[in-house]
Amino acid sequence: MSAPSPTSDTSSLFAIAFQSAIGLLGVLLIWLFSTPVSWQGLPAWQAVGWGTVGGLLTFVVLIRLVQSSWLDTPLMQDHMRTLRSFTHSFSWPVLVLLAVLAGVGEELLFRGAVQGWFMGQGWPWVGILVGALIFGLVHYLSWLYCLLATGLGLLLGVTYWLTDSLLLVMVWHGVYDLVAIAYIRRLSDQ
Repeated sequence: MSAPSPTSDTSSLFAIAFQSAIGLLGVLLIWLFSTPVSWQGLPAWQAVGWGTVGGLLTFVVLIRLVQSSWLDTPLMQDHMRTLRSFTHSFSWPVLVLLAVLAGVGEELLFRGAVQGWFMGQGWPWVGILVGALIFGLVHYLSWLYCLLATGLGLLLGVTYWLTDSLLLVMVWHGVYDLVAIAYIRRLSDQ
């Protein structure tokens, strides 16, 4: 195995820094706006367990949707090629770290800060919708991919609202990302 090139080290550091910055932005916004964040809705072991189950089930449903005849389009195949290239541009330790940082950071920002602020104003459904729409737009590769990401954001938003557990949706998101990365990387290894 050859040593990583300076370019791959730089892109790994950039990706890690970018995902870390999303989490820091979420923490900063929560602090600046005194947004209440719900952690105590479930005991930690239940949040981790249900988050793991949710992440796995979401992956199964989304992969079935992507493989269905109405979503198996040239556009979606192009997205899969882009994602395969992404998964091969980083080592496994970096991919695992990115999945964890995305789960924690993006949920701090979109569910904790954005949705939490609206929930604190007494507008939970507005918070769920706005958080999900921004989440979808941040993951924009095309209108189709944005729509799928917005749907995932809605699911995570409703789950956060119903359970009062930001930890649950952090685990859910991180597990989903990690399983999706492993699946996409495995596809390209075949």
